[in-house]
Amino acid sequence: MQITVFGASGDAGSRVVTEALRRGHRVRAVARHADRLRDLPEQIEVWTADATDPTEVEKASAGSDVVISTTRPAVGSEHELAEVAAALLEGLADSGIRLLVIGGAGSLTVAGTGKLLTEQPGFPAELIPIAEGGNRQLEVFRTTTHDVNWTYFSPAALFEPGERTGVFRLGADEMLVDAEGNSSISMEDMAIALLDEIEQPRHHRTRLTVGY
Repeated sequence: MQITVFGASGDAGSRVVTEALRRGHRVRAVARHADRLRDLPEQIEVWTADATDPTEVEKASAGSDVVISTTRPAVGSEHELAEVAAALLEGLADSGIRLLVIGGAGSLTVAGTGKLLTEQPGFPAELIPIAEGGNRQLEVFRTTTHDVNWTYFSPAALFEPGERTGVFRLGADEMLVDAEGNSSISMEDMAIALLDEIEQPRHHRTRLTVGY
């Protein structure tokens, strides 16, 4: 397949690129600044585009079977998450290109509380802007009228580089936790979950979560 990855220079995006190459897919890596993509393998097609601009999204995605967005805004620009979501939907509307997005965990419900992760006592104040940005991002997808086959991936609460184990669980709207009550997923295993969904589509126009 031809896969276009927006945010390919980031921690999550680079791992998605690696997983896609491992499986033999053709990859187009997209970032706002080309210098961030200079160290990628030579077989990767490199594009510079602004994911908040629907016209640039359309151009960068042309000819793709699937688009993956892993963009993460700088501190103070968390509003861009919703803007990117809207631009992706507009840029891909009626194209037949599938869209998968790595979003946030803040909108997941914590078991036994009936409340979102962001509503839990002790939720770190410094994470509220990015978490609320992710919540607004998901709402853009859930309310869109554009004809785009999207899937929104919410990671577990702790989402960081780690090991590629291939062992994880999928859920819907409730945060996944392990036997000790911890909620985590490595970026490497999230990349596996995304590529599994691309190769064997099962979730359409919905949110799912990934965790151990």
